Amino acid sequence: MSKFLFFFISIVTCSLQAQIYPCYNISLLGIVDPETTVNWLGAGTKYSGCYGWYNPADNREYAILGSTTGNHFIEVTDPANPVVRDYVPGYTQNSLTREIKTYHEYAYLVSDDGGSKFQIVDMSYLPDSVHVVYTSVNLFTRSHTLFIEGNKLYCGGVTRSGALGNYSMAVYSLADPANPVLLRALNEDYPSVGYVHDMFVKNDTVYASTGSPGLFIFKYDSIANTFSMLASYSNYLQSGYNHSSYITPDSKTLVFCDEGPPGLAAKVLDVSDLGNLDLSDTIVSHPGATPHNPYIMDNYHVVMSYYQDGVYVYDVSDPSNAVLKGFFDTDPAHGDNDNYSTDPWMGCWGAYPYLPSGILLASDMQNGLFILNINAAVGLKKTTQENFIRLFPNPSGDLLNFVVSNEEKGVLQMVIYDIAGKKIKETEINKTENVMNFGMDISDIAAGSYVIKLSGVIQSYSTKLVITK
Repeated sequence: MSKFLFFFISIVTCSLQAQIYPCYNISLLGIVDPETTVNWLGAGTKYSGCYGWYNPADNREYAILGSTTGNHFIEVTDPANPVVRDYVPGYTQNSLTREIKTYHEYAYLVSDDGGSKFQIVDMSYLPDSVHVVYTSVNLFTRSHTLFIEGNKLYCGGVTRSGALGNYSMAVYSLADPANPVLLRALNEDYPSVGYVHDMFVKNDTVYASTGSPGLFIFKYDSIANTFSMLASYSNYLQSGYNHSSYITPDSKTLVFCDEGPPGLAAKVLDVSDLGNLDLSDTIVSHPGATPHNPYIMDNYHVVMSYYQDGVYVYDVSDPSNAVLKGFFDTDPAHGDNDNYSTDPWMGCWGAYPYLPSGILLASDMQNGLFILNINAAVGLKKTTQENFIRLFPNPSGDLLNFVVSNEEKGVLQMVIYDIAGKKIKETEINKTENVMNFGMDISDIAAGSYVIKLSGVIQSYSTKLVITK
């Protein structure tokens, strides 16, 4: 059943710099708009993808914002006062699409516009500056999207230079993070799959959005270095241009978006049985708005970036009944006031909800980077109580011990993230007393710096964890 947002919800407005933004359970912390050049699309479009990075060495947080002329590295440690720390120009100065992912201290920058080059940036020098450590067309010139899982980089819609053939999707090794190496192209195993627009990868499973043909699920066997198809899903309700997806941590529910034609619903798909993919629900913010990119945080909250409607948060703990929990309209001139433009390229392109502080980054194509507080939408109130969680020893080797000291009881979620914000390990603890001791096996995690986050119903807390071997 489709979900429509009607105005029986008590809607408030957020304001900053004299602009009013309709919102519900999501509040505005800061905005930064560093780009001055409108790209070739027109309509005031200046921005595309965004991503986040946390540096555990000094406990600072950053946003990376793709724009017409390049990528902006913005410190958001104080979200009310974002600071542009550096800028890396792109090799095309008139780009509609830029996408970013991070691995350790490196940022990987791609564009799908002519004249592009693949760039890798070392962010370890921040807040002073960033250093470009790789600029080349040897692997490819253009890629529409990218995804990093483990030490592998997946790129979709890959264009190579000169007369070299293109790749629908390719996977590269990041064993040397500053010098990726091609492992396999999907075309080698499935030449009939002509294009992969975007992909979500979990372990060895690739959920590939291929546009009009639909959703294809592949397995990448790193030992045999081959792809095999596990399932496909097409000709579904309100099918269109299958654009992007994200899966819940239990690997049972996939949320995906169809980018065109405008106004199609996002879909909630039961993928627990790959032999019987089943549509559980559809999600619509407003008729006319287009869901662009979904992101799933904790176990069941979906953060959705919408053309013309901004950013929305849904609860899909019951996959058959997605429930609206909050929204923020980054494009108040359209969308939320039902003034939908015939040009859909307006509003929120992407989001990033995985920084340890819990703030949400959202890139609006015309208006810049929005830094948002979504605690009310996801049911968490961040605490600054240092004794909420105490780790010992820290640094730790194979076993981590921790004490949880607060009044909250029940099931709490413990998640370890690497410095790129990728989830490395998660577990649940059952807290029945105010103060309890727990242990966690971390022998399977490589040495390095991490962030550990403990979340309950009313509180969450993040702190730095160092693992030594």
